[in-house]
Amino acid sequence: QVQLVESGGGSAQAGGSRRLSCAAGAGSTCMAWFRQATGKERGGVAAVGGAGSTRYADSVKGRFTISQDNAKRTLYLQMTNLRPEDTAMYYCAARRVGCIPASLHYNYDYWGHGTQVTVSS
Repeated sequence: QVQLVESGGGSAQAGGSRRLSCAAGAGSTCMAWFRQATGKERGGVAAVGGAGSTRYADSVKGRFTISQDNAKRTLYLQMTNLRPEDTAMYYCAARRVGCIPASLHYNYDYWGHGTQVTVSS
């Protein structure tokens, strides 16, 4: 069992930035961020996999950056140029096995409890 703990959520103005962190109890090279807005289904945001591969949802390309510090067992999501439609609960996820390439469509085995991001206009 891998425990994932997200942090870094909070409020931001449109155009602002925030960085989310996800501390993993054990290392995983196949991880991702998902989000769920009120009344909507959960959707993929960004993923990281082996060989430094990354994938992004079209809605966040060029604005969000996913990265991983393996020594610290921490996953990050740097969010810039935030928009009100980015408001959601953000979840960190990890696979039990590695993956190449990164993908938002894998079945992720472990999930955090989420951290709320609220963007006001």
